[in-house]
Order: sequence, then C-alpha cells, then structure tokens
Amino acid sequence: MLYAILCYNDEAITSAWTKEEDDAVMARLQIVHEKTRGKGQLGPAIRLLPTTSATTLRKAQNLVIDGPYAETKEQLLGFYIVDVQSLDEALQIARDLGKANPGGAYELRPISIYQPGKELQLT
Repeated sequence: MLYAILCYNDEAITSAWTKEEDDAVMARLQIVHEKTRGKGQLGPAIRLLPTTSATTLRKAQNLVIDGPYAETKEQLLGFYIVDVQSLDEALQIARDLGKANPGGAYELRPISIYQPGKELQLT
C-alpha cells in the first residue's frame, strides 16, 4: 500500500534555522531515509520551497494568485511516498522522521492513484 506522509511545520521557525541547524536536521533525516530506502519502502521524497514562492489557482474563478491557498499556523513543507504493508508501518516511518525533525506534524494519507510519470533530472 502506498502512503503519502505530508510534513507540516511552522515555516517561520524552519526558515529561521541557520545553515548549520538545517544541515543537522537533514543529516538526521538522511539516516531515516537510508533505513527506509534499505527496506525498499521509500519512494519520492520532496522538500518544497517556502510558501512565498507558491502560486494558487482558484479553480471556480480561474483566478491565479501569489502565495499559498490556506493561511494556517503550519505549512506543508514537503512529503514522502512510502510503500508499506500497513498503516502501522507508515506510522513507524513517520515517528522515525519526527524524531529526526522536531516540531510540526505528519499527516498520513493512503494513495488511491499513483502515476509515476517520467523520471525527472534535477537542475
């Protein structure tokens, strides 16, 4: 079963981290990534740019506006796709990620359709 693990945190806090603090969090997360990848469970992992770079399309009005759609205390900072046998396994991965990355929350959502598309090359 595929799950999306959506990472939410207060962007004001995470964007205030020094490069050293961010590097330390990323190093701790890399340990979880390697463990999960080693089990063949880790799919794409995405870190999003800040919400200040977001653009929203309001479908009903065909209106394009700058910024994120929702004004909330915590913002979607990124997500993981994991391939596991159960919600319990996905929760354990989220717990491991949470130990490495303080604050915020992880939302777990089962994926009903997954279309991998083409492999992307980072630029």
